[in-house]
Amino acid sequence: MHSSDFEYDLPPALIAQHPLPDRAASRLLVLERSNGVIRHARFRDIVELVAPEDVLVLNVSRVIPARLHGTRGPGSGTRGPSGAAELLLVRELPDGTWLALGHPGGKLKPGRTVRFGNDSAVEVIEVLGGGLRRIKFVGALDAPATLARYGEVPLPPYIRRRPRPEDRDRYQTVYAAHDGSVAAPTAGLHFTSELLERVRARGTAVAALDLHVGPGTFKPVEVDDLADHVMHAEAYAVSEDAAATVNERRQAGGRLWAVGTTVVRTLESCAAADGSIRPGAGETQAFIYPPYTFRAVDRLLTNFHLPRSTLLMLVCAFGGYEHVMGAYREAIAEGYRFYSYGDAMAVT
Repeated sequence: MHSSDFEYDLPPALIAQHPLPDRAASRLLVLERSNGVIRHARFRDIVELVAPEDVLVLNVSRVIPARLHGTRGPGSGTRGPSGAAELLLVRELPDGTWLALGHPGGKLKPGRTVRFGNDSAVEVIEVLGGGLRRIKFVGALDAPATLARYGEVPLPPYIRRRPRPEDRDRYQTVYAAHDGSVAAPTAGLHFTSELLERVRARGTAVAALDLHVGPGTFKPVEVDDLADHVMHAEAYAVSEDAAATVNERRQAGGRLWAVGTTVVRTLESCAAADGSIRPGAGETQAFIYPPYTFRAVDRLLTNFHLPRSTLLMLVCAFGGYEHVMGAYREAIAEGYRFYSYGDAMAVT
């Protein structure tokens, strides 16, 4: 298949710019992948879709306030407003330095500094490929303290407004536990604590894993031949308890529900040939697109994704290309809200 096969036209008015007041009030398009049948529901109806013998797997990675606005320091050759700079932290490296994306890229060369207030600054150590830079914190505040004081919620580029205080809560799942993501695992944004309790009360098992989402999640596939695309790497961790819960439920005949494409990529990266999940930690560069034989995941909860994105390609691999693209056309015709703060889709 080609990246152009995953193009579609979306009216800009359908890109959700704000979350709904009630997380669980989002609409839910339910697609049966065996026959392409579509029905329309509300996200809170997930309680009836997930059976008592099933297992629901969540990504509990927490979004950090990873976007920093500062001023380029001495040596940048500029003064005043033209010296503004923006950094998006990607992840910390073992030596305590960080990978970050920077703007303006041409000005952020090795040796340059960017200052945030009077007590925090970073120095550019190295320019890497793909727009990445290696930086270190050189001010009085370390990275966590700098993010707490000056960091901004890294809303996706298609949300055309500045972050608001409420985004710190709403661009975060209610079950987020471990810092590390620069984008939310958005399928989970629809769950409330009460809704998860209702799922558990039916007897459904709930397991947790971590996949720290990087900025590459928003990057479209720019090559036509999918085999030429280089997938971004993301760190994951699957505990022994989570793997045991998933394996026990599936061996007993239950189905594995992946909440989001991040969970799919993690589990498929950890799955043995028989579909059992092996615990462990590492990085995955799994790029899943049609055709693909899934070993571990039986059901998928997800949001609606950008054209030509690796996320849409994964959903098409799971639900069937024609079925999924047809469901997108229907969602557009029915006025569904798209992307991070938008509505959800269940592929059963």
